[in-house]
Amino acid sequence: MSTSPTPEEREKKDAEAKAREEEEQSKLPYKWTQTIGDLDITVPVPGNLKGKDFTVVLLKTKLQVGVKGQEPILDGDLPHPIHVDESTWTLTTLPPSGKSAANAQPSKVIDIHLDKSNKMEWWPHVVTSAPKIDTSKITPENSKLSDLDGETRGMVEKMMYDQRQKEMGKPTSEEEGKMEMLRKFQQQHPEMDFSKAKMG
Repeated sequence: MSTSPTPEEREKKDAEAKAREEEEQSKLPYKWTQTIGDLDITVPVPGNLKGKDFTVVLLKTKLQVGVKGQEPILDGDLPHPIHVDESTWTLTTLPPSGKSAANAQPSKVIDIHLDKSNKMEWWPHVVTSAPKIDTSKITPENSKLSDLDGETRGMVEKMMYDQRQKEMGKPTSEEEGKMEMLRKFQQQHPEMDFSKAKMG
């Protein structure tokens, strides 16, 4: 007979999984973050190189980043498609830091912005060959209804309305629609008996 883990056991297991995930992510040659609509990648590169020294390929379902003539730093299939025309990359020089900042060789990063095609989906990794993160543990930032496109906003507003109606014990928008149809049908057919009609 199997027993469910206690909250303490579940918490310990979650902490171990999070530590393992953080370790796997720290070994990648890049850092990445995402929102529900886009994904940003930062790839550290030698400070003496210029933009023309790099190969950056952004395709609908593939990404490749590297120094020309060398093995790619990042190369693989994306887990989901992107909008190529809305995705960009830039080479950025970082300000020197630390005690020997005056004499330090400048360091650079390639910043890549990927615009997700599906704005309702978290990515478990940047490329399919990389270790996955647990997307169920992502806490999204708060967003406003005005940030959403028309169709998504309409869906969310309907869901919010239906939730409020349920909490008050009132019919949802779908149930209201069915009742309205029944009322109209009753008006058109007064000769019929609807006393035993059930909604469901």
